[in-house]
Amino acid sequence: MTGLWILLGIGAVVILWYISANNKLVALKNNRENAFADIDVQLKQRYDLIPQLISTVKGYMDHESGVLTRITEARTRAMGAKTINDKIDANNELTAAMGGFNIQVEAYPDLKASANFLQLQDEISDVENKLAAVRRFFNSATKELNTAIESIPTNFVANIKKMTPQPMFDLGEIQRAKLDEAPEIKF
Repeated sequence: MTGLWILLGIGAVVILWYISANNKLVALKNNRENAFADIDVQLKQRYDLIPQLISTVKGYMDHESGVLTRITEARTRAMGAKTINDKIDANNELTAAMGGFNIQVEAYPDLKASANFLQLQDEISDVENKLAAVRRFFNSATKELNTAIESIPTNFVANIKKMTPQPMFDLGEIQRAKLDEAPEIKF
């Protein structure tokens, strides 16, 4: 009878160990999946944010360029006008263009293409830093899962569940070579 209790005790310990190991593997797998969901969120933010920022910068640049072009063209016409009526019309156009420029400068004193480029660069850098952070978290979660899958005694449960080591978030050699190059942003 004592032997039966010992066998039942050993069986209970094995069952409890199996449940514990299984729960650990499930938690690590879910942690890895959650980490990848964080990567998806950052990628979505990158995909949404970068085109919006580029569009914003282009909009400001187009506006600045448009105002400056209007001023330059109006000035050229005013200087080249021969008749009084042409001079009046050209100077009115120049005055209107300068008024538009002054209003924009008053409303946005720092409205400069270079400042917008710096902002774009900062935003892109911020998104890329966040993406790098979530990739590191994902790789850390993957490493923990892989360690549990390959380590004794949890590897026995992993084999029963047909769990295999999972890949890290690695860009590969071709993409890594591209990362060594400075990014090119075209407008």
